[in-house]
Amino acid sequence: MENKGASLEKQRIAFASSKFLATPLAGAIVWALVGIASLFLSAKATVWVLFIGTGSIVYLAMFISKFTGENFLARNKTKNEFDALFFYTVGQAVMVYAIAIPFFLVDYTSLPLTVGILLGGMWIPFSWIIKHWVGIFHAATRTLLVLGLWYALPEHRFVAIPFGIVLIYLITLLILGQRRTAK
Repeated sequence: MENKGASLEKQRIAFASSKFLATPLAGAIVWALVGIASLFLSAKATVWVLFIGTGSIVYLAMFISKFTGENFLARNKTKNEFDALFFYTVGQAVMVYAIAIPFFLVDYTSLPLTVGILLGGMWIPFSWIIKHWVGIFHAATRTLLVLGLWYALPEHRFVAIPFGIVLIYLITLLILGQRRTAK
């Protein structure tokens, strides 16, 4: 369904009224899997879990959205410019691998740092769209925590950073669950 007559503000309000649980749930699941994998698998295998897992967050979120009531792919869903903007931020996030891969080739332990911080950047425009501080909190706290863990625990970067990101996702989910939707 097309939303041609609705103003951008009405579309923003409609977009902001969603629960926004599917994507952070997917992110938390994937980063938890990366952290768990690093406990049991070789560094080479863990790198693949990180690449494939983080590249799959959006697809896992699409699947989870069917169970959270968000249903990203519903055919009867009204088209909204902010849904399109959100998917552009997903595309922007995917492009960060162009930064992460060259650093990874020099130092494979840079991967949780670069991917962990750069993928978190998509939360900033999200905060603006829904007019709520949760995205700024997520991006800023995630950046500081990932950077701090990268320096503080160099031997455990593939464990500490993923579980740190999971913690940020869990806090974000709590905030989203208690957030009042836009009116």
